[in-house]
Amino acid sequence: MDDAAAAAGTKPDQRQIELRIVQSIADIPRQSWDGLLEPGDRPFLSWHFLEALERTGCVTGERGWLPFHLTAWGSGDELIAAAPAYIKNDGMGDFSRDWAFGDAVRAAGGRFYPKLVVGVPFSPVTGRRVLAAADVAPEIAASLLVQLAVHTARDVGVASIHVLYHRRREASPLSAAGLAQRVMVQYHWNNYDYRTSEDWLAKLRSKRRTQCRRERREPERQGITIRTVREAEIANDPERWAETAFELYCTTCDRYMWGGRYLNREFFHALFARQDGEVELVVAERAGGVVAGAINLRSDTHLYGRYWGCHEQHRFLHFNVCLYHSIDECIERGVQVFEGGAGGEHKISRGFEPAPVYSSHLFLDEKLNSLLGPALERDADRHLEGIEAWRRKRPRLG
Repeated sequence: MDDAAAAAGTKPDQRQIELRIVQSIADIPRQSWDGLLEPGDRPFLSWHFLEALERTGCVTGERGWLPFHLTAWGSGDELIAAAPAYIKNDGMGDFSRDWAFGDAVRAAGGRFYPKLVVGVPFSPVTGRRVLAAADVAPEIAASLLVQLAVHTARDVGVASIHVLYHRRREASPLSAAGLAQRVMVQYHWNNYDYRTSEDWLAKLRSKRRTQCRRERREPERQGITIRTVREAEIANDPERWAETAFELYCTTCDRYMWGGRYLNREFFHALFARQDGEVELVVAERAGGVVAGAINLRSDTHLYGRYWGCHEQHRFLHFNVCLYHSIDECIERGVQVFEGGAGGEHKISRGFEPAPVYSSHLFLDEKLNSLLGPALERDADRHLEGIEAWRRKRPRLG
C-alpha cells in the first residue's frame, strides 16, 4: 500500500508495504511474529500465548473477542510491524475501565461499540502494543497500523479504537497518529536492591511493618506451607499442575456474581505445557493437599501475579499467597518489579506503590473525538499529579 507508506514517511521505492488485517494469529508464522519481540515483551505478547487463547476458544467472536490483528508486510512477505487487536461489543475482560466515558458517549447520542481493542485479552499488564522490526521507527509503525485500523474500522462499522496498557514511550507516536492519552493507576512492588525480606520490611513505616509481619506469620500458625512450583516440577507433570491451577481459578470465578470463566481448561493445559519457564504456580498446602494458589508469569525483570483461587478460607491467606510470598521470591531472585494484578489501594499498606498505566483512544465520530479526547487528557493529568503528590509524601524506599 504505497500511499500509506508515503504518508508514514517511508519512501515507496525503498520499501513496498502491504497492510493487512489478519483474523487468526495462526495465519501469521510464529517466527515472523516472535521476530518482532524485544526483551520484556514475553510472555504476554508471544505468539504462543496469543495463539493458545485463540486455539482453545477463549478468544473468539462468539466469546466477545473477534481477532482483528493489524499487520504491515514488506517485500518477500516480511512482517515489519504488528499489533494484537480484537473487535469487541462490550468491556468484559479487557480491563479498560471505560464504563464512565462509554456512558458519556451514549449520553451524547454517539456510539461507543463496537470497539477495536489493541492489547492482550484478560491481561491488564503494561507492554508494547505496536511491534516493529528493528529497522522500522516506532513512529512509522504506529502511523501505518493506526491508518489501517481507522480505514478498516470505518469499513466494518467500528465506532472507537482503544490501545490498552501500552508503554509510556508509545504515548508520543500514538498521539502523533491522532489518539488521545488516558492514564489509570495500578499498584506495583519495586525491588530497590533488597538483599533480604527484612531489608524491605525495614523500609516500611512502623505501623505498616508491624501489620505485614503479623499477617506473614499466619500461615505457620494455620499449618500452611507456601511454595512456588516451577520449571522442572511443572515439566515432570504439566497436566497435574494445569488441572490444579484451573480448579483454583474456577473457585474465584464461581464464587462471585461478577466472576466469569474467561479461560477454559484447555487454555490452562496449553499454558502449562510450555517448557520455557515463564509459568509458575504458587501453592498453599495443608495436610498434604493444595488449599489455595495463584499463577505467576515472569519475564527476566518482572513477575506478574494472576488468577488467585482457594478451596479453604484462612485469615490473610490471600495476602500471603498473592503478595508476600512473591515479594520474597523477587528479592531472592533479583526480580525488579512485581505486578500483583489489577487490584487496588489495599496494596499500598503492604509495600506496593501507585504506578501510572497508559492507554490511547480515538473515536471515529469527529465531534465526539473533539470533546472526549481533551477530557481524557485532563483526567490523565489529574492522575499523574496525584501519583507525583504521593511520591513526594512517601518515605524514601530506594
